[in-house]
Amino acid sequence: MPVRIGAAQGFSGDDLRGTREIVEDGVDYICCDALAEITLTSMFRERRSDETAGYARDVAAVAELSLPAVAGGARLITNAGALNPLGARDAVAGVARQLGLDGLRLGLVFGADVTGRLTELVAEGASLDHADTGAELETLDDVEFAAVYLGAYPIVEALGQGADVVITGRVADTSVFMAPAVHELGVAADDWGRLGRLAIMGHLMECSSQVTGGNFSGAWWEVPGLDAIGFPIAEVDDDGECVITKPRDTGGLVSVDTVKEQLLYEVADPTRYLTPDVVADMTSASLVDDGPDRVRVRGAHGTRATDTYKVIISRPAGWAASVGLTYTYPGAVAKARCAKDVLDRRLERAGVTPLETWVEFMGAGALWGEVTDDVPEVVLGYAVRCATAEEASAVLIERLRGLSVGGPPASAASAMGTSAPAPVSEIWPALVPKELIDPQVRVVVDAL
Repeated sequence: MPVRIGAAQGFSGDDLRGTREIVEDGVDYICCDALAEITLTSMFRERRSDETAGYARDVAAVAELSLPAVAGGARLITNAGALNPLGARDAVAGVARQLGLDGLRLGLVFGADVTGRLTELVAEGASLDHADTGAELETLDDVEFAAVYLGAYPIVEALGQGADVVITGRVADTSVFMAPAVHELGVAADDWGRLGRLAIMGHLMECSSQVTGGNFSGAWWEVPGLDAIGFPIAEVDDDGECVITKPRDTGGLVSVDTVKEQLLYEVADPTRYLTPDVVADMTSASLVDDGPDRVRVRGAHGTRATDTYKVIISRPAGWAASVGLTYTYPGAVAKARCAKDVLDRRLERAGVTPLETWVEFMGAGALWGEVTDDVPEVVLGYAVRCATAEEASAVLIERLRGLSVGGPPASAASAMGTSAPAPVSEIWPALVPKELIDPQVRVVVDAL
C-alpha cells in the first residue's frame, strides 16, 4: 500500500478548512509547512517582547483538528517550532490535555537555531559570505537571528523513536514531506534515486493548494471551487514515485498543468534543485494523467547532496513606510508622475535621504513597463526604506500635508492607503559545512 501524505498547511495562517479536510480524508501523515523567511522575522520580533513566543501560534488550532486522528494512528509533522520548539510543544501538549488524549509521544528536533553559535562557527572555519554575491559579512553585532535549513533525517529519527507528533524548528520545506516516506520506505541517506523523487514530491506539496489549482496561470477560470480549494495528498510507492491528488468532493483541480506549474515554482535550476538531503533533477521527471484529479510523477532521480546547509541570518535594515494615491483621467499618468516628483523634492527639502525608494504606477507600468497612453486611473505607490523611523515618517507627513491639497488634481486615497513606519530586516543567506551543524542537532521524544 502506498504511504499517504497530506499537506495540511503551506504557511502559518493557511486555511484551516483545508487542514480539516486532509485530516478527515484519512491520510497516514498530516504534514505542515508553517515557515518562511518573513514568518521567522515576525516570530523573532514577537519573541523579543515575549519570551514565550517565537513559534507559529496557529499550531494549537492545527493540533486541535489533527490530534484525534493522531490518536487513531496517523502522525503529525510540523516545523511550527520555528525559533521556539519548546513553546510549540507546550501548545500542542495543552491541546492534547484538553482533548483528554494521554500517552501521545511528542518529538522535538533542536539545532536549527544557530543564533548563539555564529561566532563559534566562524572560529571553526565556517564562512558566512553571502551565498549569492560572495560579499563578506562584516559584523555579527547586529544579528537578529540565524537559522539552518535542516534535512529530513532528524524527523526520521524522531519517527523511528515512536513519535506521534514531530515538531521542528527551521527545516527545508521539502523535509517535512520527505521524512514520512523516508521512514516508511527505509530510504538510506545515500539512496540518491529515491531521495531525488521524494524531494520533488516534497516540493510539489510544500505550498498546499498551489498544486491543486490555486494561483494557477493556465485556464484558471475553469478551476472549480476556488473558495474551498482542496489541499494536496501524495500517495508514495516503494520506489519513491507518487500520485498527487486531493480529498474527494473538494474544490480545486489536480492536472498535469497545475502540477507542472508548481514543479517549477521558485526553482532557479531545474536540473539541480538543492535540498539538504539530495540534489534533484526535475527535468528527469515525467507527469502522467492518472484519472480525475490524479497526476502520477514518474522517473525522477537525484544526485549526491551538497556538504553544506543553507543558513539565513537576519539583520536590521532600517524602517519602511509607503503611501498610495489614485489619480484619475484626464492625464492620470502625468499626474501620478508629477506627484512622485513632488514627493521626491519635498523629502529632499525635509532632509530625508531614503536608503531605497520604490515607485510603482499601478495601471500604467507597475508590472509590464511604461504605459504612455492615458488611462482612466493610476495608483501611485511610493515606498521608502530609511535609516530611522523618524525619516520614514516623513513620507507620511509630506503626503498628508502636501499632496492631498497641494499636489496634482483629482487625487484620492487608494485602497493601499498609508503604512506606518515599520522595522525592516535583511535576510543574509550563507552556507555552513554540515559537519559543524550535525553534532549539535538533538532529537527528543517524550510521552505526554
